[in-house]
Amino acid sequence: MRFDIVTLFPDCFSSVFNSGLLGRALSKQIAQVNLVNPRDFTNDKHRKVDDEPYGGGVGMLMKPEPIFAAVESLPILPRRDVILMSPQGQTINQSLLRYLAGNYEQLVVICGHYEGVDERVLNLVTREVSLGDFILTGGEIPAMALVNGVVRLLPGTVGKLESLQAESFEDGLLDFPQYTRPANFRGWRVPDVLLSGNHAKIAQWRYQQQIEKTRLRRPDMLKVWEERQGSREDED
Repeated sequence: MRFDIVTLFPDCFSSVFNSGLLGRALSKQIAQVNLVNPRDFTNDKHRKVDDEPYGGGVGMLMKPEPIFAAVESLPILPRRDVILMSPQGQTINQSLLRYLAGNYEQLVVICGHYEGVDERVLNLVTREVSLGDFILTGGEIPAMALVNGVVRLLPGTVGKLESLQAESFEDGLLDFPQYTRPANFRGWRVPDVLLSGNHAKIAQWRYQQQIEKTRLRRPDMLKVWEERQGSREDED
């Protein structure tokens, strides 16, 4: 998959995209990242990419011309989505990441700044995406999260497919508690069932722990899961 990231601060991506699982995936060419700076598409000596909003108001807006020129300079692959990182967009969740990973071969990601972008930029955009209901100084951190979440779902990034299938959110529940050695650390013991070797009991315990953890931490998620379970029972 190809990612084209339109950003005023391309340098801030280097350490993230060269480290860990993501760095290895890029080095194996499971995905390709191309960074594009709108300043390179300006025509004035100051490389100006922002201006005051019409009608007054505080702050500055990103101008449409450099963003359009940056996006239009890119190749167009057959299955392409143009995403604006915006607090007004659809919140990133695992379902969205799976959809993007499975349906596109090119994601163009526009990182906003200042008070946002000129509304006419939305004529370029096929999807607005948000990291959550809060404001950051720019779209770079949300863009990193989006790329990370999509790339790790691409075949070859994670060694074992089971690792992806057993994670939080994949089945509508939070993940179960996990432990490693030592079995007793400062008086906190690993649950006996995990040491029993009885895989059926372990699977049952983990399933019940998922439900209980979701009940305590994300009752909203549990409600959706219970409704889905009820629908499946009705179908049966």
